[in-house]
Amino acid sequence: MDLLIKNGLLVSAGGRSNADIGILEGKIARISDSIPEQGCSRVLDATDCIVTPGGVDPHVHLTPPTREEGGWKWVDDFDSGTETALAGGVTSVGNISFPERGESIRTAIDVDGAEASKLARADFFLHPVLLEPNDENLREIPALHAEGHTSIKFFLSFRRFDRQVDSYLKAMRSVGSSGGIALIHCEDAAIMECCCNLLRESGDLSAEHYPHSRPVHAEAVATRRAIAFSETTDCPVYIVHLASGEALRACTEGRARSIKTFVETRPLYLHLTEEKYKEEGGARYAGAPPLRSKEDVFRLWAGLSFGDVDTIATDHAPWMLADKLDSKRDATTLLPGVAELETNMPMLFSSGVLEGKITLEKFVALTSTNAAKLFGLYPRKGSLSIGADADLVVWDPNEVRSIDSMKTKTRCDYSPYEGWSVKGWPRYTVSRGELVAQGSEVIGEPGRGELILRGPHQSL
Repeated sequence: MDLLIKNGLLVSAGGRSNADIGILEGKIARISDSIPEQGCSRVLDATDCIVTPGGVDPHVHLTPPTREEGGWKWVDDFDSGTETALAGGVTSVGNISFPERGESIRTAIDVDGAEASKLARADFFLHPVLLEPNDENLREIPALHAEGHTSIKFFLSFRRFDRQVDSYLKAMRSVGSSGGIALIHCEDAAIMECCCNLLRESGDLSAEHYPHSRPVHAEAVATRRAIAFSETTDCPVYIVHLASGEALRACTEGRARSIKTFVETRPLYLHLTEEKYKEEGGARYAGAPPLRSKEDVFRLWAGLSFGDVDTIATDHAPWMLADKLDSKRDATTLLPGVAELETNMPMLFSSGVLEGKITLEKFVALTSTNAAKLFGLYPRKGSLSIGADADLVVWDPNEVRSIDSMKTKTRCDYSPYEGWSVKGWPRYTVSRGELVAQGSEVIGEPGRGELILRGPHQSL
C-alpha cells in the first residue's frame, strides 16, 4: 500500500465501523479490521479519531463574475481558495463559472478550467452560468453534459430572467433530458427592486435594513417559481443557499408532490441571525439572501436533521473588510459574500455533531455524499468504498481552536466568526491518496488539483 490509515472510526453516510483503510495509486484499495503495516510506504495513526470522506463543496466562487477592468473581484482564486478548502477538510469544489457578455457557456468552462489547472490544490468541477439562454448556449448544453459538465446555474435575482423566461425553460428542458441539474439562485428581482426603492424613499439606508432590501417573501416566491419550473420541465433543481423557513416549506411541499427539488444551505444561516446587522460594522455579515431570524435558524437545523436540507455549501465569495464596510455602500448595495471554506466543516462538526443536533452519518451526507450524488461524482467522490478516490479526512474530535482570521488560509482579512471556539478539526486531509494537509498546514501544491468530469445527476 502507498498509504495506510489505521485504528480510526470510519464513518460514511450509511454507517460506521472500526477499520483500517489501505490506499494504492490514489484509490481506496482495502478496508479491513486490521491491515498489516509491513510494506506500506506511509502509515497514519487515527487512534481516537474519526475518518470520513473528503468534503465536497459544490458551490464556491474562485473566479470573478467578470474579467473586465473595474468589475467585482473576490479575493480568493483557485490557489488560495483550494488551500483554504484543504485546511478545512474539503477535497473537491464546484466553481461557479461566469461567461463574459457575448461569450458562450463553453467559453466560461474553458477559461476557468485552464485557470484551475494551473492553480488548484484540490479537485474541482465547474458549473457554467447561463446568462443568455440564446440559441448558441442552448445547443451547447447537451454537448457539455456529454463531456462531463452536467449542470448549469442561473439567477432569478437578475431582471434579465423575467425578460427571457421562455428561453430559460427551454434550457431547463435540455438540462433535464441530458441527465443534468439546474442550480438556481432564488430571490425575486422585481420584489427586491421595489423594496430597495422603498428604502431609498425612507432615507434610512443603514446596514440594519439590509434584510428589508431582500425580504423573506422575495426568496420564498422565487423558490416556488423554481419548483414550478422543475415540475414543468422535468429538470431537477438545486436551490442554492436557502436561508428561510418559508422557502424551505416551499421545497418540502414540492418534494411531497415528487418534484425533483434539492436544497442547499450555507453556514451563515445556521450560526448567525439578522441581529448582526445592528452591530457596528454589520455590513461584514452581508450575504445573499441576508441573515434571517432565530426561528429560521431553528427551522434550518431541523431541516438538516430530518433530511429536508440536502447539502451545506459555503458560497465562498470573500471580500476584504474595507470593501465590505465601504461608506459609499448602503442597505441596497452591500457586497454579499464571506469566507467560510476553512471553517464550514469544523463548525458543523462542533455545533452539529458534538451538540447532538445531527449524527456523524448525517454530517457526512451533508458535507460530502449528497453533493457527490447530486452532481454526478458518486461513488468516485463522497464514498468510503473500494475503488473510490482516496479523498479522506481524519478528524480529531477533541482539538479546540479559536477562529483567527490572521491564521486562516484565505486572503480575506476577517471572519464572521472571529474568536469563536470550535471543537473538532482535521488532523490529516488526504486527496487522491496524497497527504495534502496536516493540522492547519497545507502541503498540497498549486496545480495538483484535477478537473472532475461528471456523470449524470443521481437523486437522493
